[in-house]
Amino acid sequence: MFGIFLGLAVLMVLAYIGWSIIWVAPIAAGVVALTGGLDLLDAYKDTYMGGFVDFAKSWFPVFMLGAIFGKLMEDTGMARSVAVAFTRVIGTNRAILGVLVSAAVLTYGGVSLFVVVFAVYPLALSLFREADISRKLIPATVALGAFTFTMTALPGSPQIQNLIPMEYFETDAMAAPVMGIIAGIIMAVGGYLYLRHREQKLREKGETFFEPEEKENVGEDEKTPMFVLSILPLLTVLLTLNLLQWDIVTALISGIVLIMLLNVTKYAKFIGAMNKGASGSVLAIINTSAAVGFGTVVREVPGFERLTEMLMGVKGNPLISEAVAVNVLAGATGSASGGMGIALEALGSKYYQIALETGISPEAFHRVASLSSGGLDALPHNGAVLTLFAITGMTHKDSYRDIFVVAILIPIISVAVVILLNTIGVL
Repeated sequence: MFGIFLGLAVLMVLAYIGWSIIWVAPIAAGVVALTGGLDLLDAYKDTYMGGFVDFAKSWFPVFMLGAIFGKLMEDTGMARSVAVAFTRVIGTNRAILGVLVSAAVLTYGGVSLFVVVFAVYPLALSLFREADISRKLIPATVALGAFTFTMTALPGSPQIQNLIPMEYFETDAMAAPVMGIIAGIIMAVGGYLYLRHREQKLREKGETFFEPEEKENVGEDEKTPMFVLSILPLLTVLLTLNLLQWDIVTALISGIVLIMLLNVTKYAKFIGAMNKGASGSVLAIINTSAAVGFGTVVREVPGFERLTEMLMGVKGNPLISEAVAVNVLAGATGSASGGMGIALEALGSKYYQIALETGISPEAFHRVASLSSGGLDALPHNGAVLTLFAITGMTHKDSYRDIFVVAILIPIISVAVVILLNTIGVL
C-alpha cells in the first residue's frame, strides 16, 4: 500500500512542476507496479494500456464532439453572443455576476471548459475595465462559473464529469436533482458572495483595474449572431439529452448540425473550427486516459485490497468514503474526470452493490461522485487552472488564493452538506 501512495505522490509532484501526465502517469504506474510485485513490462503493456484504451474507447466520441461543438460556438460568435446578452441584462455594474452567469450558461449548455475560458475572457476584460475591478479576480470568476456547479452539481449537465458516473450506477444525467441543486446553490451563492467581498477588500487597498501588459484584440467590434439563434444549440443539447433521453453523442451531433445550419454563411470557418476542436480533444482524452491507466495498475497490486478496506471502513454514510476517494484521486491527477475515472473504475461496482444493499439510491452515489470530482481537482497543477492563468495573464500568486476558495473549499463544503442531509434522512 505504501507503493500506491508513493506512486500518487510521484504523479502529483511531477504534474505540479509542469511535467505532462501523458508520460508521468506511466512512470507513477511503474512505481506502483514495482513496489506491488508486478512485472514492470506486463504492467505497462497490458494493465496500464488496457485501462487507457478502455477509457478512450468509451469516451473519445464525447470528448471530440464536445470540443467541436464548443469550437464552433466560439468561431461563429455564438458563444460571445450568449455571454454579451446575459451581461446586458445583468448590467455592467455587476461585472462579476455578469461574467459568472455567462460562463455558467455556456458550460451548462455543453461548451467545454477550455473553450469557455477563451470565449468569456474578452467579455470579462471589458466588464472589469468598465466597473474598475481588479483583473486579479477574473480567473476566479470564470472558474466559479465554469469549473464548479455547472460542471458537477446541476442535474442534466452535459459535461463529462456528470456523465461518467452513469456507466457505473445505471443512472442518467438528471441523477439526484435535489442534491445537485442544493450543492449548486451553495457553490454559486457562496462563491459569488466571496468574490464580492474580495472586490471590496481590493478596492480598500487601492487595487482596481489595470490594463494587461499587451492589450489584446478582444474582438468586441466583430458582429455576432442574434442571441435567440445563439442560445438554440445550447438548448438543443440540454433538451435532447434530458427530455428526449438521447445519447450524449446524438445530442452533441444535433447541436453541431444546428450551429452549422444557423451559420451557413460562415461555412468557411467550419472546417478550421472542427479541425481545431478535434485536435484539442485528442490531448484532453489522452491526458484523462493516462490517469485512468494509472488507476488500473493501482487496482491490480495487493495493497489496493487493503486500501479498499480502509475506504470502505470509513464510519458512517458510505457516501463519505466515495467522496474521499474521488477527491483524493482528482487532486492527485489534477483532473476531475481523470480522478473520478480512477476511483469509479476501481470502486464503482462496490459502491453500486452497497447502494443496492443499504437502500441509498444509486443516484445519490452518482451525484456525490460528480460533486467530489470538482473539489481537489483544482489544485495548482490542474490543466484548466493553468490555461486560465495563461489566457488572463495572471499568476498563481495573483489569483490562486481566490480560485482555491471558489473551486476547492466551497465545493467541498457543498459535498459535506448534501452528504449530511442524506445521512439524517432529509435527502
